Amino acid sequence: MNTRRSLVAAALSGLAILGFAGAAHAQGEPLRVATDATFPPMEFVENGKRTGFDVELVEAIGQTLGRKIEWIDIDFKGLVPGLISKRFDMAVSAIYITDERKKVVDFTAPYYAGGLVVMVKDGNTAIKAPADINGKKVSVQVGTKSVAYTKEKFPQVQLMEVEKNQEMFNLVDIGRADAAVTGKPAAYQYVRTRGGLKVLPEQITTEEYGMAIRKDTPELTKAVNGAIEKLKADGTYAKIVSKWFSASAK
Repeated sequence: MNTRRSLVAAALSGLAILGFAGAAHAQGEPLRVATDATFPPMEFVENGKRTGFDVELVEAIGQTLGRKIEWIDIDFKGLVPGLISKRFDMAVSAIYITDERKKVVDFTAPYYAGGLVVMVKDGNTAIKAPADINGKKVSVQVGTKSVAYTKEKFPQVQLMEVEKNQEMFNLVDIGRADAAVTGKPAAYQYVRTRGGLKVLPEQITTEEYGMAIRKDTPELTKAVNGAIEKLKADGTYAKIVSKWFSASAK
């Protein structure tokens, strides 16, 4: 009887060791992350190197999990299909969390809020909140959400529609427009690289970004969420946000 018990104990001990070894191996495996690095400041290539808010945050997550990040570059439209077909483990590329996407992939908890923001010239004290643009000249880019949304929510605005983001910012910079309404990433990228304008702290709309993960790997979703919480707790997350999303140029 004692011999049988010893054999069972040894077998269970062996299984436990194998299980631990498997977990350790999984922890050390590269984390394959897909992105479309063409959307500054979230992810883009600068001086031949992939960089941006998402890139730095994912690298920090990898360090926290003890896993090297293996980046896979792919067009945005291929991110969700590629994830479903198991070409990679996670997709991080300024992806808004939507009900449609949630039907086919899981998302981490929201890690940053995008949406529409108002930009004004640095030093402008007349426009302190989005409501203050009513009755003012506001530049927007043709064909974007900014046009219809601004018309609907701020009916007294004098819209100045232009073809390119740069034209929109220039009109504010030279004083022909009082403000611009645009997407949050584009606004902060302009402030980071050019300056002269600032972003109002109150957003017009809020749409949350999430990291997309396959539905068959819930343990990875849990681990990434835990890593994000840890980075928030130790101040790393705040430093990355401050670097890429300052309201005005430093």
